[in-house]
Amino acid sequence: MKKWIFTAIFMCLFVFAGLSAQDDEDDFVKWFDFDVPLAVLKQAYKYDANSLGELNFVQLLAYSAAKNWGDFKKDSECRHIDEVVEKIKGGELLHEISQEIDLYNFYLTAYGAVLGNFVGEYEADGEIKYGLKVFSPIAKGYHYNHSDDFGNPRNYGYSRPHLGHDFFGSIGTPIIAVECGTVEALGWNRYGGWRIGIRSLDNKRYYYYAHLQKDTPYAYGLEEGGRVQAGDVIGFLGNTGYSHNENVSNIKQPHLHFGMQIIFDESQKDGNNQIWIDAYAITRFLNQNRMEVVRGEDGHMQPKIKINNFLME
Repeated sequence: MKKWIFTAIFMCLFVFAGLSAQDDEDDFVKWFDFDVPLAVLKQAYKYDANSLGELNFVQLLAYSAAKNWGDFKKDSECRHIDEVVEKIKGGELLHEISQEIDLYNFYLTAYGAVLGNFVGEYEADGEIKYGLKVFSPIAKGYHYNHSDDFGNPRNYGYSRPHLGHDFFGSIGTPIIAVECGTVEALGWNRYGGWRIGIRSLDNKRYYYYAHLQKDTPYAYGLEEGGRVQAGDVIGFLGNTGYSHNENVSNIKQPHLHFGMQIIFDESQKDGNNQIWIDAYAITRFLNQNRMEVVRGEDGHMQPKIKINNFLME
């Protein structure tokens, strides 16, 4: 009991330190948990999409988290989101409502880094639309199984927690770019096998796709330093990895390891303050937006709908 109380006090102090750090341009958020439930994500998104952005997805989530002190079990029915939406519809402004709420700015910064480019305008087959503009990493029509396995133990090489989310499926299942970005990593890693690392255009999210297919892990034309669009086919599910030697399939069950790293400062990218989040709720949320793929005239797999998600630039 004493240990739990000490931990709770420490976490409160840490979060407040993170909040005050936003006023110091030389400091940055060094840690936070992302544990927003699926139901809350869906409710906030519904308000945003139906209002065409007048009710902001990230702001509603930040308000709910601040009201709950980060404990969403206290508001599983999204009452706080519903209440603040009614106030906004009545003419009140969210930034004025939230001024006196502790931690609102902290969660706004944290959730903005995780979800900042998930909802907005995008171009699909030449038509401008508004809504969810990111995709599930698994192509539409391909079966997979998954569960919340973030933090589970791994022991190849050394004991460590699992800093990602696994999609178990069939070898060759097309893997989709969640959002547009720049390919920062491509090639072999002894732990992840054939893998891809893609950085979002705002540099805050790093998507890690690992254990890709032996022999033909990548989509045609993919290269380090190149850009991908949300919805692009980037590779194929496999079971490579756990070997110093390239192109070895030592993973027992074929699956995609999908990781999301949140970056507030470049020192966090490969340093000691890395922030990898539990993406289970996010991947379930993205399941509503899966890209259908087809084989083009050149024989290569490609998205059925051409997405231009660079409108944020």
